[in-house]
Amino acid sequence: MNEVKVTDKVEGFYDKFLNWTIEKGPLVLMSFVILIVGLWLIRVFSRWMERRLAQKKVNNSLSPFFLSVSVVVLRILLVFLIMQVLGIRLTIFAALIGAFGVAAGLALSGTMQNFASGVLILLLKPFKVSDNIIAQGQEGTVTSIQLFFTIVTTFDNRKVIIPNSKLSNEVIINVSAIGSRRLDIELKFSYGVDLETVKKVIDETIADSISILKTPEKRVGISLLEESGYKVLINVWLESHGFNDAKLAFQEKLLHNLKDSGIVLPGMAEK
Repeated sequence: MNEVKVTDKVEGFYDKFLNWTIEKGPLVLMSFVILIVGLWLIRVFSRWMERRLAQKKVNNSLSPFFLSVSVVVLRILLVFLIMQVLGIRLTIFAALIGAFGVAAGLALSGTMQNFASGVLILLLKPFKVSDNIIAQGQEGTVTSIQLFFTIVTTFDNRKVIIPNSKLSNEVIINVSAIGSRRLDIELKFSYGVDLETVKKVIDETIADSISILKTPEKRVGISLLEESGYKVLINVWLESHGFNDAKLAFQEKLLHNLKDSGIVLPGMAEK
C-alpha cells in the first residue's frame, strides 16, 4: 500500500510538472529569448548614445550619468516586460516602488534640487570652469562644476563650495563671460587745476599702459561740479582675467604721473 501511494505521488508530481512545462515552457523560453535580445539591444543603444554624447560635446560630468541612468531604466523596463510575459502580477511591485519613491523624494528633496540644478548648469552653461563670477557674496574663479555643487576659489585663495540650487535660483554675475571689464576712476580737483592739463596726463597714462584695451574706447570727462572743485571720471577697459592686477598697476601709474606733472590732488600740499 505504501509503495502504491508513493508511486501515485510521483506520478502526480510528474503529471503536474509535465502540465506546467507544456503550459509555461513556451513562456519561459520566450522570456529567456527576450532577456538575451533585450540585453543585447541595451548594449547597442548605450554604445550609440555614448557616441552621440561625444559628438554633442556634452560635459564629462553628465555623460556617464546619462549613460548609466538610461541603461538602468531600460533594464528595469526589460524586467517588467519579462514579468508581464510570465504572467507575474505587478501590483505589489508597483505599490512598493511608489512608496519607496515617495519616501526617497521626501528624504532627498534638497539633494535632488541641487542635482537638478547641477544638470541645468552643465547644460545651459551660465558659467564655465575658469570664469570669474560673483555669487552668494563671494567673488572668485570657478574651478570645478559638479552635479551637486560648484567650487569657487576666491582671489585670496579660499575654497568656497556653493550648492548648485543656490546658483540656479539666485543672481549670478559672470564678470568674465564677455572678456572685458570697465574700470571706473573718479578724481577730484580744485578749480585752480587746469582741466586740459589733467586730461593730457590721463590720456598719456592710458596710452602708455599696455593693459588698457583700445576698444571699447576710453572716456574722460567732468562728472560733477561742486563748490570746492570738479570731479573727473575715467572709463577704461581691461581684460577680465587679471583685472585686479591691471587696475592696481594703472591707478599707481596714474597717481605718479599726476604728481610728477605738478598737479595738486586733494590732501596734497602745494609746492
